[in-house]
Amino acid sequence: MYSIVSTAIICGIKSVPVCVEADVGDGMPVFEMVGFLASEVKEAKERVRTALRNVGYPLPPKRITVNLAPADIRKSGSGFDLPVAVAILAALGMIPTEALHGVFVIGEIGLKGDVQPVHGVLPMVAEAKERGISRCIVPAANRREAELAADMQVFGADSLEDVIRLLNGGDWTGTTAYNIEETAKEEAYLDFADIHGQRLVKRACEVAVAGMHNLLLIGPPGAGKTMMAMRIPSILPPLSEEEQMELSKVYSVGGLLSEGSGLVTKRPFRAPHHTISMQGLAGGGRVPKPGEISFAHKGVLFLDELPEFQKETLEVLRQPLEEKCVRLVRLQGTFEYPADFMLVAAMNPCRCGYYPDMNRCTCTQTAVDRYLARVSRPLLNRIDICVEAPQLTFGELTGNGTEEPSAVIRKRVIAAQKIQRERYRGEAFLCNSQIPAARIREFCGLSKKQENYMEQVYRKLELTARAYHKLLKVARTLADMDGGGQIGDCHLNEAICYRSLDKKFWERP
Repeated sequence: MYSIVSTAIICGIKSVPVCVEADVGDGMPVFEMVGFLASEVKEAKERVRTALRNVGYPLPPKRITVNLAPADIRKSGSGFDLPVAVAILAALGMIPTEALHGVFVIGEIGLKGDVQPVHGVLPMVAEAKERGISRCIVPAANRREAELAADMQVFGADSLEDVIRLLNGGDWTGTTAYNIEETAKEEAYLDFADIHGQRLVKRACEVAVAGMHNLLLIGPPGAGKTMMAMRIPSILPPLSEEEQMELSKVYSVGGLLSEGSGLVTKRPFRAPHHTISMQGLAGGGRVPKPGEISFAHKGVLFLDELPEFQKETLEVLRQPLEEKCVRLVRLQGTFEYPADFMLVAAMNPCRCGYYPDMNRCTCTQTAVDRYLARVSRPLLNRIDICVEAPQLTFGELTGNGTEEPSAVIRKRVIAAQKIQRERYRGEAFLCNSQIPAARIREFCGLSKKQENYMEQVYRKLELTARAYHKLLKVARTLADMDGGGQIGDCHLNEAICYRSLDKKFWERP
């Protein structure tokens, strides 16, 4: 007898449909599984055989063949256990095959028949819904995650026996469309009002967020670089519903979507330690999974003590910063993860931290050059805004002046981004930092006088084409913060100031 069950496998953050076919017939007793299987999938037959016996459905001495199609895609992970068990039971006549029509099944099985959670349920269920499937069976621990796909009837199974009872005429529990507003919670953020002084750096943070520009903070220890970076989430605009779903899929695949948490409703702020590996940052592994770059999608990736990271690890950032995605090419296929993030980095100007104050700096010139060289010029060239955080004076530290709160700054950021969304309506990008090079003249047009001025700046600062375009993009953001009109001389001059540190630290005569 033959049966078929719908399931899926994750490739990147996309779901690829898989059909589990089972055939039970006469012949030499054997349990065979085929279909380009990884070792953990091959082991499923032992888990399924033992689980079925322990719940009272021992396999008869028949020839059992299970095929996972299509055969040209490598199947990995433990989520095929439950669909294999259901397909075999249907082929044995213990479950009516018509009950499997329009049903998606995913889950791991323990030896006692308990159904255990798996990763990537949200993108798999969402893709199944797009294919016209209206019902799904998932582990009970993944039920809330599966319910995020609206208009899908979800059954959360605790055990294999629950699934058998359900498919033999049990009641399906319908779920209503997931309401994002009901689960969104206001969380307390660290506030910029807590930071005294550093007005220039606060301004740079606001400009960076307004246009989603990459930001580098340089200064001595204790100047407040990390404190300001940690307060950037408080001025980020809210995620749209589409962005929430996309980000939640990434977290689902990575196993970070906790039980009962619902959609990811706030922009991520990821701050990995400088000992992180290339695979931890970009993603990878034997079974490829997203890394910190992708977990920071639509949010901020903060790299503190930038030169302390392995140079090879930092170079991994170069391509994702340009292409906004990570492509991992493996023998079993190509895995693509989104990586549209804002890079914020902080560093000391030397190992002791006090260069160029030679009264306090204990480093030799060679040591300073070696330390700064750990941040390559190609990577530095991809950072839009570079600003120095000076040591605070005693008056600034103890002053009683009222500092601007994050809520006020956030309103200005949202207003500037609204102008950008209107301008780029219908385009493939939404913010100034993503303007393609071919469209720079269209969106960042200058007068003849300004072009002559920028030609002098281009030569004096020895800018690359990429650095020049980034300078214009920052100027466009500054103009948007002033209402969205034409780029003015003041906007160009401020944008130039954000590139001047290259000369001071990396290109000294």
